[in-house]
Amino acid sequence: MIDIKNLSVQFTGENLFEGVNLKIGKHDKTALVGSNGTGKSTFLKLLYGLELPESGVIKKQKGIRLGYLPQDSISFKGFSLLDEVKSALQDIKTLDLREKEIVDGLNDDSIGEDDRNELLEELGEIHHKKEEIDFYSADSKIEKILMGLGFKERDFFRRTEEFSGGWQMRIQLAKILLADNDLILLDEPTNHLDIDTLTWLEEFLQNFKGGLLIVSHDRHFVNKVTAKTLEVFDKQISFFPGNYDAYLKFKDEREIHLRIFQKNREKKIRETEKFIERFRYKATKAKQVQSRIKQLEKLDTVSISEEEKKIDLRFPEPPKSGIVPVELTNISKLYGELKVLTEVNLQIERGDKIAIVGPNGAGKTTLAKIIGHKLAPTFGKVNYGHNTIVSYYEQEVADSLDPDKDLIDTLDDTKIDLTPGQIRTILGSFLFSGDDVFKKVGVLSGGEKSRVALAKLLLTESNLIILDEPTNHLDYSSKEVLQRALSEFTGTLIIVSHDIDFLRPIANKILEIRNQQAKIFIGGIEYYLQKREETIEEVIDKDDQQAAKITRKDQKRYEAEIRQKKFELTKDLKKELTACEKSIGNLELKKSALETELADPKIFSNPELAKSKNIDYEETKTRLEEEYSRWANLSHQIEQIETSFS
Repeated sequence: MIDIKNLSVQFTGENLFEGVNLKIGKHDKTALVGSNGTGKSTFLKLLYGLELPESGVIKKQKGIRLGYLPQDSISFKGFSLLDEVKSALQDIKTLDLREKEIVDGLNDDSIGEDDRNELLEELGEIHHKKEEIDFYSADSKIEKILMGLGFKERDFFRRTEEFSGGWQMRIQLAKILLADNDLILLDEPTNHLDIDTLTWLEEFLQNFKGGLLIVSHDRHFVNKVTAKTLEVFDKQISFFPGNYDAYLKFKDEREIHLRIFQKNREKKIRETEKFIERFRYKATKAKQVQSRIKQLEKLDTVSISEEEKKIDLRFPEPPKSGIVPVELTNISKLYGELKVLTEVNLQIERGDKIAIVGPNGAGKTTLAKIIGHKLAPTFGKVNYGHNTIVSYYEQEVADSLDPDKDLIDTLDDTKIDLTPGQIRTILGSFLFSGDDVFKKVGVLSGGEKSRVALAKLLLTESNLIILDEPTNHLDYSSKEVLQRALSEFTGTLIIVSHDIDFLRPIANKILEIRNQQAKIFIGGIEYYLQKREETIEEVIDKDDQQAAKITRKDQKRYEAEIRQKKFELTKDLKKELTACEKSIGNLELKKSALETELADPKIFSNPELAKSKNIDYEETKTRLEEEYSRWANLSHQIEQIETSFS
């Protein structure tokens, strides 16, 4: 599907890739992995055509359709959500617009007979094409994708500019998933998704028939949806069989074998060089010396990956807090008339490691900010226990850092007295060395800002740390270091995250925020996912106080009922429309035949026959006009019904 030959790319004077050769197949579902800054996002842009290589060729199969979700912010405006997403279906949009033009043309009294015939013929072709591309199920498909990505039915007619950055990304993702793409390129698609949406997306991509190339630091996600791995390392891009976990195992085994091979090779080189040096000047050994020299020249070289640099993160032993570091009593939060949280009660015990999960917009960050003393509740009280020292890590790291300060000044702002040398040492442990420490925060990448924020967090010596989506900009290696540090942290943790693999060894309790309420699950993320699978959502019927459970099966049944209702309301009209079109076709043929007969001079030799034919012709024309009018009316009724379900 895509053939890459001798690809080389430069960035700021240095090569990101050199002489890359590889093929991407039609059904390959691949994870693109590598450290931050190695060029993963650049590679996706090259494939999509947003950037050009310094040298080499990217040859794409003729007619290939690519969908691309960038990591950078996206902004839509000017249309409703439904219309914006529907625009991804270019064939449907074109047919829909043309059909409306034809209907308007047929309703124009001034149109000539020849033009009317041409329009009717084109209309028949459009209806045939609609059947071919499953036009009438498009709205249902759009609704399914939008709701799967977390949009509500009430959102469908909202203007796109009303949605925030994370939801803008979902709009683009919806358009990509809806379009009939051959290959989808996704750059960090999970950053703004919650666990509900992430689970839905995993299932969708597992069933997707085309190819995938995904950059994501969510290990659980890429293991679920990919079967191959592309590694970006040392200016090369290499394929490995299997998903990310299989790739790590394969890579470790390969490294062991290569190191054994290298050890044996070096031993052989030493022995050969020793022999050559010893007998170099002995004539009787000249042949053997030359033979050994040739052996050295033929020895295969071996390339072993250097150990990638990792951040060195260990939280200091925190001062001990009281048994209950923080307690929430009847916490409610309103933004104007919008209720986000209602009477949340929560007691957090010393040593708890709580993950806050739930749909986007449910109030996870709001609750975290209330606990972190960054936001005041509308009602209720937050009680901090004895010696509770709180630190808060923002979801949007850039918001918590001054872009005009360099890295040394940023860390010097903490309350701990540090010498410039100590600050340099700490920054060095977070992979900032040399002149990097004088960089302004504003020029750093997302991953680099995350590391600076974590360095600041390390210096607070807090015993209650609150982290809001800490893994969004971290690569696999950095996430593992942070994961290990948080697992070993002896204080109290509250983490807002959708990263299942990251939470697995850390969280001992899960706090789910849903429908303004908070519910605690005593157990890790696997326990929570199991419970969530058993019951997706509980709906309380206030009239009879009887709980009803909506499972996946119930949801699918509901969607089927909606489709069935739409079918029931339109089936008779569509049947009548088909009959009408058939009648129009027959009348058109009859009218044409009568016109041919009336054009024959012989017909007028029989006055009675001529009169009869003229009457028949006028009646046929009248009936044809009536059928045109009936067709336009039926089409309008069907369109109104279809729109009412959109």
